[in-house]
Amino acid sequence: QVRLAESGGGSVESGGSLRLSCQASGYTASRYCMAWFLQGSGEEPQFVSSINTDGTTIYGDSVKGRFTVSLNNAENTLYLQMNSLKPEDTAMYYCWLGFACDDYFERGPGTQVSVSS
Repeated sequence: QVRLAESGGGSVESGGSLRLSCQASGYTASRYCMAWFLQGSGEEPQFVSSINTDGTTIYGDSVKGRFTVSLNNAENTLYLQMNSLKPEDTAMYYCWLGFACDDYFERGPGTQVSVSS
């Protein structure tokens, strides 16, 4: 059974940093894609970033230059280093696993990020 577990969320002040992690288990494919999406209260999900096992990364416009995604293939762990956080980054952050970066099939329970001004 595939499972994803996010961690690292919390409350920080504007300008602060957080590092999110997503541990994947029960999935043994050698090629896959993982991504972060955020969803604010009452809002639609928003793409944050993705990375595949080739190392190709994509970022949403709102996080370019501030967030960095990385993937530890050996440990099946996805990371998101978030710097220069803004109040508008406040949301629940979800990790997704996909066969490809346009074909996600599993989502974690999420981790809350709150940024105060």
